[in-house]
Amino acid sequence: MKYADIKLFAVDVDGTLTDGKLLYGPAGVSQAFNSKDGAGIMQLLDKGVEVAFVSFRDFSSTRRRASDLGVKLLCLGSIDKASSLKELAVHLDIPMTSVLFMGDDKKDIPALEVAGISACPRDAADEVRDICSLVADSNGGDGAVREVINKILEAFSE
Repeated sequence: MKYADIKLFAVDVDGTLTDGKLLYGPAGVSQAFNSKDGAGIMQLLDKGVEVAFVSFRDFSSTRRRASDLGVKLLCLGSIDKASSLKELAVHLDIPMTSVLFMGDDKKDIPALEVAGISACPRDAADEVRDICSLVADSNGGDGAVREVINKILEAFSE
């Protein structure tokens, strides 16, 4: 599988787009997102690559981040991320080989196994790092998503 063939970049949120910390307050849960990851996501969208947030949780802060970046494909509250990826591929009429999924924890393994390319942050669970075709040098929430996106963007310019 080549990075230039990616048509869908699907990413887990907690621990991948964020550092996994959840801040609870009177207004609910807050999450911190990396601006470089966001800039990369917008570049992918500009290149015509679809982006999806696929998360077990459904927080308003995740929805707000998606809206700010222009991400329209949301599978939030997803108990079965592999099925969510397959449904997205059918919806977009693309093969699973054109899907890159990036996750960090054991719950992500089924989705990582069905994606054409699997990626994770450096601080992902050992079992996840063992099966991923690409392990970022950065931790989740600290630019790991941007690293993976840069591989896709570089492939487009080759």
